Amino acid sequence: METSRRTRAASASLALTLAALTALTAAPTAGAATALPGVTPRAETPVLYDDEAGGNADADDPAIWRDPAAPERSLVIATAKEGGLRVYDLDAREVQSVPAPASPGPGDAPGRFNNVDLVHGIGLGSGRADVAVTSDRGTDRLRIYRVDRDRPGGPLTDVTDPAAPRVFSASQDEVNEQRTAYGLATWKDRATGRSYAVVSRRERTALALLELTAGPGGTVGYRKVRTLDLPAAFRLPDGTSWSPCAEPGEGPQVEGMVVDPASGTLFAGQEDVGIWRLRADLTGTPRLQEKVREYGVPGTYDEQTEECVPGADPGYGGTRLSADVEGLTLLTERDGDGHLLASSQGDDTFAAFDREASDGHEYEGGFRVTAAPGGPDGSEECDGAAVLNAPLGRKYPHGLLVVQDGHATPEDGERGATGFKFVDLRDVLDALDP
Repeated sequence: METSRRTRAASASLALTLAALTALTAAPTAGAATALPGVTPRAETPVLYDDEAGGNADADDPAIWRDPAAPERSLVIATAKEGGLRVYDLDAREVQSVPAPASPGPGDAPGRFNNVDLVHGIGLGSGRADVAVTSDRGTDRLRIYRVDRDRPGGPLTDVTDPAAPRVFSASQDEVNEQRTAYGLATWKDRATGRSYAVVSRRERTALALLELTAGPGGTVGYRKVRTLDLPAAFRLPDGTSWSPCAEPGEGPQVEGMVVDPASGTLFAGQEDVGIWRLRADLTGTPRLQEKVREYGVPGTYDEQTEECVPGADPGYGGTRLSADVEGLTLLTERDGDGHLLASSQGDDTFAAFDREASDGHEYEGGFRVTAAPGGPDGSEECDGAAVLNAPLGRKYPHGLLVVQDGHATPEDGERGATGFKFVDLRDVLDALDP
């Protein structure tokens, strides 16, 4: 989420979390956040600063690209909002910075890259290549970059079809309102081989399914297949209706998303509500799989403080996630098992759920990313996360987890400082199965 909304939401989320956790304090559960093990990062990226001096760069969402010929030369591709994209090697050193598009005109919003995901083996002209797809909230479009590890000047090349349409907005005036492309997850239909992106809309509950298509001259475009709206209001067990507290005019948006390619299942994190499970082609009926603790807690928006004042917790929420739910990523295992990992932003933890629907996507443990003694600090208010269970050379022979850190150090006064932490996947697996 953007820094300004994060600042407002942090106070509101804290107040709601305290109200929702009152009962948990009196009677701790097996999933209490304080009991979770910690894992420490092996590396961290240079700090990004969200101000004019720092290039308005705000870390948000990573993706891990594996070099099949030389896994130790794999890359992490990450969004930096108005700062565009950053590409890092496995030492967390920056190897390329890709700027976001400039404003199309006076008073118009500039490009702002929110989420990023990968598509492998997509058709480009006469051949195939891996591409990074990012949601550009500033222009309400997707941008697509070819990944070529040995290209002079950097591994990413913009191959977006110039005719790529806006995702949700009908005009530039609507784009400037910034209810635009936000969260993103890509997937490939195993039956047809076609590649897709599911995109969410900022401050709304809408999801759009876009098919990626070949454009002229080796470019990639997309066409809208269908849309789906998740609920904005919810019927509680006592018969009342509840909607998450927010600034007037804002709906409960989705950001973190991931698709399980084996089942064609989309997991979508509605930030103040919980995790939905639905078909990735946006057909069928969505199911709210896991609620945040604050689910059902009433709140009143105070315009003077720009905060939500919580009421009494009726006890209808979950026990594993504290709003916002963010950073969904799929940890697949070689035997077909695996975990859905989710960032529980409200209490700085990560929750793991069983990948298989037949097991009810049961909770399987959690962990924190904590500071390494004499090394990188941990992760707080994590927005985005990506995991890859595959060998990546000597540094990460068991795989890698990359998480965003919403409060990177060293901080510099009032400057918003963010970055990414690299965690050995073996440490994560050990924490989940001690």
